[in-house]
Amino acid sequence: MLEDVFIVQSAISAFNNAALYAPAFLWWGVLALPLFALVYWCSDVIVARMGWNNPSKLLGRISLWTVGLSFAWVIMFSGNYSVLRDGLSALPLVMAGIVFLMSLFLGSYMREFNVQRNRTYYGLMALVVLGVGLSDMHNWWGPVLQIGALVLGWLLGRAAKNKMRPMAGTVLILSMVVIAILMQPEFFRFGQLGNLTVFHLLALLVFGAAAVATMVLNNVVARGRIHQSAYVKLKWLARCLSVLGCALFLLTEALPIFIGEMAMLALMFAMSVWHSKGLAAGLVNKMYAVVLMSFGLITVMPVITALGIVYWVQNPCEAWRRDIKVLL
Repeated sequence: MLEDVFIVQSAISAFNNAALYAPAFLWWGVLALPLFALVYWCSDVIVARMGWNNPSKLLGRISLWTVGLSFAWVIMFSGNYSVLRDGLSALPLVMAGIVFLMSLFLGSYMREFNVQRNRTYYGLMALVVLGVGLSDMHNWWGPVLQIGALVLGWLLGRAAKNKMRPMAGTVLILSMVVIAILMQPEFFRFGQLGNLTVFHLLALLVFGAAAVATMVLNNVVARGRIHQSAYVKLKWLARCLSVLGCALFLLTEALPIFIGEMAMLALMFAMSVWHSKGLAAGLVNKMYAVVLMSFGLITVMPVITALGIVYWVQNPCEAWRRDIKVLL
């Protein structure tokens, strides 16, 4: 009964049943609703206590906390659980890329903090390095790859003249984490053996749409171009293809279809923004808040969802409902 094969098979069966019939991330979100309501009502107090009254400082601090907590989550909640696809997956390389981006982001922001370098500081750094190394032990080169990505990203971030853009950098990093989850969900205890429920998949689609909208609104300028008749035809074509992509993703749970759906949404949103004569400036902040809230729900990190709620409340935009309809 204590042989490895029986233990692994029992664990896989239990995790698989939990993913099929009890998506924990959904119930954690439901149970945390009172907390989220409290954060919504007390967001002004939270911002004042944290000293985030300046809008630019609010964005930077929320992004920094989000990436830092996501880094800890990736290190502690991913791992080798003797799943069937460990030897065939490119996940270690993706994980190294995520660790590199996260350490690059954190390193570029840590220069503004006066950290006293003493035994406690070096002890914490050694603990982080040890945790990163232990997060990938399925091959001898796993710890070397992850620790190398961590150190290289940190050094480049400290040496960079400018900090990473908080909104774009955070969306890129969180999108990479979601892609890694879809590559091999059991690696993150998200949905064992790829048996994701409809709730898992809908949450991923909401995250992907909000992440794409944030990037498009950050980089595409409204110019009132494209003839109206051509725009209507192209928009309906993009809508049909997007709905088809959503349906295929719900049926197949495939990562390439998810990436293709995000690309299709990016084209549709970019076309909508370019055609419009102007959108509310605060819409991008609302979309970024949705990215944080949905990511916190997916990864069962209520703190990140709470940060998204705070950012939503602190960035009012009366026309956000109208402008979302323009995007869609």
